[in-house]
Amino acid sequence: MSTAAVAIVPARLEDPRLAVLVAEHLAEMEPTAPACSRHALSLEQFRDPAVRLWVAESAGALVGSVALKDLGGGHLELKTMRVAPSLRGSGLGRRLLDHALEQARAAGATRVSLETGSGDVFAPARGLYRAHGFVDCEPFGDYRPDRHSTFLTRTL
Repeated sequence: MSTAAVAIVPARLEDPRLAVLVAEHLAEMEPTAPACSRHALSLEQFRDPAVRLWVAESAGALVGSVALKDLGGGHLELKTMRVAPSLRGSGLGRRLLDHALEQARAAGATRVSLETGSGDVFAPARGLYRAHGFVDCEPFGDYRPDRHSTFLTRTL
């Protein structure tokens, strides 16, 4: 599938496809770390007004997602970066990240930070973030040091 045929649009929380996408994301994260070290958002947590979620849609299917959570003071957290397994390596992750960074700039943010896993399965994600100017940082917000987590940030 070509990523040119993918539209990135605001998510509709009542869309049943979104519930499936979030459930798949949570299930995929489950074996990567103990529950106390997994920070993926549940569908209910997307109802928080501080969180904005976009989905990648193609041929009637949701094939990716990205969210931003307002931490205050111009600092946003990147959340729920996901690309369907069939599209990994296609450039869709790059498009989702670019979209989130554009949205952050448009909102007047000065910094975007994220938490991702430290395991090998997360190496491609860490590479993508670092290629987009993210650098290692200390835990931020409510996070605490965790051997299962990598914390990254970038200024806008």
